[in-house]
Amino acid sequence: MFVRLQVCRNKNGTTRSYLHLLRSRRVNGKTRQELVCTLGRLDVLQSSGSLDRVIEGLARYSEKQWVQMQALEGGWQKVYGPVLVFRRIWEQLGIDKLLTDLQAGTAIRYSIDEAVFAMVLHRLLDPGSKRATHQWLETVYRPEFENLQLQHLYRALDPLLSSKDLIEEALFIRNSNLFSLNADLVLFDTTLVHFEGRGPEDLADMARPGNYPDSVKVLVGLVLSGDGFPIAHHVFPGSTADISAFKAAIKDLKQRFNLRRVIIVADRGCVSDDLIEDLEKKTPGEPQIDYILGMRLRKNKEVKQEVLRRAGRYHEVSDNLELKEVIVGAHRYVVCLNPEEEIRDRLRREEIIEHTREEIKTKGTKAFIMPRALRRYIELNGGELKLKEKAIKEDALFDGKWVLRTNTVLPSEEVALAYKSLWQIERTFRELKSGLQVNPVYLRTEDHVRGHIMVCFLALVMEAALVRRLKRDAMLGPLFKGGISLSEEEKQERISFRDTLNDLDRVRAVEIKANHKSWLVRTELSGHAARAFQVTGQRPPPLVQPLS
Repeated sequence: MFVRLQVCRNKNGTTRSYLHLLRSRRVNGKTRQELVCTLGRLDVLQSSGSLDRVIEGLARYSEKQWVQMQALEGGWQKVYGPVLVFRRIWEQLGIDKLLTDLQAGTAIRYSIDEAVFAMVLHRLLDPGSKRATHQWLETVYRPEFENLQLQHLYRALDPLLSSKDLIEEALFIRNSNLFSLNADLVLFDTTLVHFEGRGPEDLADMARPGNYPDSVKVLVGLVLSGDGFPIAHHVFPGSTADISAFKAAIKDLKQRFNLRRVIIVADRGCVSDDLIEDLEKKTPGEPQIDYILGMRLRKNKEVKQEVLRRAGRYHEVSDNLELKEVIVGAHRYVVCLNPEEEIRDRLRREEIIEHTREEIKTKGTKAFIMPRALRRYIELNGGELKLKEKAIKEDALFDGKWVLRTNTVLPSEEVALAYKSLWQIERTFRELKSGLQVNPVYLRTEDHVRGHIMVCFLALVMEAALVRRLKRDAMLGPLFKGGISLSEEEKQERISFRDTLNDLDRVRAVEIKANHKSWLVRTELSGHAARAFQVTGQRPPPLVQPLS
């Protein structure tokens, strides 16, 4: 049976509406609708409160509708939305089957699949130690997590590590089919990850300086496709030189993934003359290494004196990016200019210089305290502080610019866009680091450290997979457009993904009791939560369902 609203028109042009209760019947093979009764005029039912009383009375005989009408009081409230969405992606990528097959034929009684998924989910939503993960699971609604013990999380790291190559290769094939990955261009970069304690012997060491000079470190290398999807990762002892890590990763990639091209993209912070020399060194039996390197503008003599001073017209690539190519001897450079940043740099410098002039004039030489950033603008001459006008003028050379050096034959636009994609790796490394800064009692063996980094890698794969699905949604628009630029558009798109995750996190499972039964009530979908379910190909769970 169902309710139908019938609208009738009066002679004076006004209308009146009636609520009818109808039922459908099959007569001679055809569906017929019959009037059961007329409930009355809608306006009268609403004004008198009769309609509400009828609905309440009927709802008492329907358990689900009755539960929906009760106040949500008592019982627990747990994370629900992200569990459903990321579990669906987990299964679509086939990770559950890989881990289940890995466990088949072993004496392991706990579920490796559920243990690894729990750690990956925690990395995505609330990163912390394994002990914190186990405590956090109590706030998550997934009945399969109830049997997981803390020891299972630690023990699952060993079989996960043993299947690292298998999982990475299977994911590469799967994602190539799903997303048509851009595997012609591969981004690779490294970072040092530190430990607050001694760390695992033979893997972590104190051989390198850095932000944590007294801590031990490991070197992590991450490989992304040209359009931003994680392909593989590598873990090296902290004393490993960057060039050694590059070569080892390239050899591994070509053997396992049959990649046609590997281009190293590195930021200026890790670029040195020795690194460039090693990259250009041709070793028999090893492939030529292509690179795109960010150069130091002020410290590199060739860049400062030759490249930036070379005349030439820029050509516009986008609203905030202009390029020109400069050849110095056998070296190819791409000079990139952001016109908006150029204006900001000039105005910032002019403001600083004007403020400094006033400070020197009012306070005098003896009372003036020179900030470190002003040393290139000011000199002490004859006992008096003076501005170096020549240095100020030369500083304008650097406004809004960044310079790349490459040995590739890629067009200048692709070189610039590939380098801009490096921000994804830098963000990824920040997430990887956050999980390793824990007491060594939790990660005291090399296998556990490597297994934990594998968990971080899988979390990145899951995030990238959701972003790809959101990308295809017309409301979000393209996120990876053959490369990344740090425009406001990309920043807003990144915020949109984070907003989607936050909206999902507000989808909770609430336990209530009604009619002597336990029920699970889902909170309403808000913001972009519904999109997350839609793009992963699933319906949101019912508002009310019985708890077994």
